Amino acid sequence: MTSPFEQLIPFLYTPDLEQTSRFYARTLGLPLVRDQGTCRIFRVAPSAYLGFCTHLDSPRPTGIILTLVSDDVDDWYKRLISLGVEFIKPPTHNAQYRIYHCFFKDPNGYLLEIQRFDQPLE
Repeated sequence: MTSPFEQLIPFLYTPDLEQTSRFYARTLGLPLVRDQGTCRIFRVAPSAYLGFCTHLDSPRPTGIILTLVSDDVDDWYKRLISLGVEFIKPPTHNAQYRIYHCFFKDPNGYLLEIQRFDQPLE
């Protein structure tokens, strides 16, 4: 069965849209696809996007994990370390979930994970 939806765009609060935009565009290399003034939308994958807005209520960034799936976890780790990103957890294998992953935070305090599934979802 295919999904009834065509795209996904989670919108998260940011107090500093410029700093957040630099991080997602320059550090992670995500293309900016829409600048709406108080919101910016970045492409994460062909039909997956991530938006940041300054006008939303400011929820605390706890309980949210933004997971970026890539076969190149180690390469991402090395690249981001070279750009000054501080990691909470270096790449490790998690046998319980059958993933290989690492964790760091964005400028807003949102927890980001780069992971590779031992067995891809599709």
